[in-house]
Parts: sequence; C-alpha cells; structure tokens
Amino acid sequence: MNCRHCKTTLEHIFLDLGYAPPSNAYLNKTDLNQPEVYFPLKVKVCNKCWLVQTEDYADAKMLFKPEYEYFSSTSQSWLLHSKNYFDKIIKKLNIDKNSYVIEVASNDGYLLKNFTKKNITFLGIEPTINTANAAEKLNIPVLKKFFGKTLAKELAEEGKQADLIIGNNVYAHVPDINDFTDGIKLLLKPGGTITLEFPHLLRLIENIQFDTIYHEHFSYLSLHVVSRIFSNSNLRIFLVEEISTHGGSLRVYGCHQNDKRKTDPSVTKLLERESNRGLLKLETYMNFTDRVNKIKDNLLKFLLEQK
Repeated sequence: MNCRHCKTTLEHIFLDLGYAPPSNAYLNKTDLNQPEVYFPLKVKVCNKCWLVQTEDYADAKMLFKPEYEYFSSTSQSWLLHSKNYFDKIIKKLNIDKNSYVIEVASNDGYLLKNFTKKNITFLGIEPTINTANAAEKLNIPVLKKFFGKTLAKELAEEGKQADLIIGNNVYAHVPDINDFTDGIKLLLKPGGTITLEFPHLLRLIENIQFDTIYHEHFSYLSLHVVSRIFSNSNLRIFLVEEISTHGGSLRVYGCHQNDKRKTDPSVTKLLERESNRGLLKLETYMNFTDRVNKIKDNLLKFLLEQK
C-alpha cells in the first residue's frame, strides 16, 4: 500500500487491532441469521509525510450506505458545540445574508439549521440518504453526493463558490484526502475561509485513545500533515484552535495560499509542540502498539484477579 497523500510505500504499522465490523453497521432482525462482515483494522504510518492511515480494505461506499445510522442531532453536547461554533463564526467572518455557506458532510442538518435563522444562503453536501432526508425535512437544501474535485468543479461552474466551507469531522473520513482538498480549493471564493474539525493525532498518541480508531476514520491527523496537504492544494492554514471534542480535536482555519491574511502565531506554536512531542520521529509511532497492549494486558489481569 502507498500513502494516500504522498504515495510513499508504507512499511510501518502504527497499530493492528485485528478484525472488526464497520462501527455504524447496525444489524436488524433479518441480519441476525447472516454472517457479519468483518474487515482487518490495521493502521500504518508514512515515514515521509507522517500521515497515519488505515490499511486499504473497506470501501467508503460500503461504510457510508444509504441506511447509515449515525445522526449527529442525537448528541445534545454536539448540538451545543455546533451552536457555539455558529455564533462564533458568523461574527468572526462577518457572515450575513449576502454570504454563501457550504457544509460538507452536513449529516441531518444539525449545524446548518442555525443558518436558517439568519437568512444566510447555504447548501449541505451529504452522501448518506438517511441523514440527508432528515435534513431536507428541516427545509435544508442537500446534495446527496460524495464530495470531491469533480463535484466541486460542477458547483464552481454553476457559480456556487462559497465564502465559508465547513467540514466538521469529515476530513478524517475521506479515503482520497488529496482529491477532497483539491475540491475545497476549487469551491472556495477568493477571500473565503475553510474551517475543518478533526481529532488531533497528538491527543490520540499521548492519551492512548486507541478506541477512537475504526474503519470510517481513514486518516489520523496532525497539524503538520494537514498543513502539508493544504499546501499541496495551494491552500494555507492561517489559524488553529484546540477544542475538547472527541478526546481533543483541532479546528483549522484555511484560505487560499495568496490570501492577504497573516498566519496566526497559534499555527507556529502548535507545529513546534508537535515536533517537540515526537510527531516527526518514527519511534513515537513504533512504540504505540506496546502501550496499547499494556492497557489490554492490565485489564485482563485485573478481571482475572477479581474473578
């Protein structure tokens, strides 16, 4: 397998969790007499660009089926997080009725419904039919397609470039991260802003959050990696915020490479911290399996002792 970003041959295993079914593939009664589908769950690290990524097995279209059962609105804390983001971003970027907003992976309309109250024009892009239908019931316009360069080109040619492109917890879920990022570039207006939220690899490693690894997460991302992928698509991260969601995430603010906005010191500071914590050294990734196994062994020992 080659790296999904830089195409370097992947030789180093970050973690091997054996076999597991897709995490949101819930079973109904008719499924109970059928064998359950399992995929290998192995994660590799690229020692050139440091992208941590699942080994190629599961097809994205199999993971994100029409009957996909993850609805963002079921989490009250996530709804509050989204409302707080909305309140902050419209002030920060002066988003108003003259702006155009696109959310990629808009799910059931959990976030975009906030924009309706301000009469802001927007569009959701969501490939899973179940969740997209739920959004449409809230009068949220949704394109029921996977996002990438081809779709972005179509929308741009229709004059639908955006002042703000939102991608909350989708960047780690895309199998072709280069194509996705190229699509964002095409869809962003001059002077426009991208905000992406994704779990921070540094938190995963430091807190041994192996329970956040599953097939739908194709990538596990550091600021170093995302900065590199953005740069490859002529985009630039000009601000980064650390947020508490999903065990510790990043919210990056992106723009066109030639945008007049200066890069905030927060970007340089976090890049330095990632480097100091070893995210550019192979040994940091190579000892993760031993740390996971120690937790597993200690739990089994504790259970046996209690029994």
